[in-house]
Amino acid sequence: MLEHTKKHPIEESVRFVGPPAAIKRLREVARDAGAIEADESVPASQVNPELDSNPAGLYLRGVRHRESLSQERLSKLSGIPRRHISEMENGKRPIGKASARKLAAALDCDYRRFIW
Repeated sequence: MLEHTKKHPIEESVRFVGPPAAIKRLREVARDAGAIEADESVPASQVNPELDSNPAGLYLRGVRHRESLSQERLSKLSGIPRRHISEMENGKRPIGKASARKLAAALDCDYRRFIW
């Protein structure tokens, strides 16, 4: 019999979005329920642990999504095989200087952001 091995993360924090009056009321209700209010800022790596292990790949994925490009389209614009772009985004292939320049030209950004 197969067992689940992946445990679902436990939500430890909540962020309220909405009108200021509603947020104020939600904070009051949360305090009354025993919740404590933490600092507003958290380390980026706590939100996305991949920033510690693959910042260039995460940046590549983010810029590609910002430009609404698929990996296939970016491949055609940059001349880099789609498989290589996927491997770069997932941290399985380093982004060299030549590839960084091609990606930057296709994505209209600074190539140095891809080199760590």
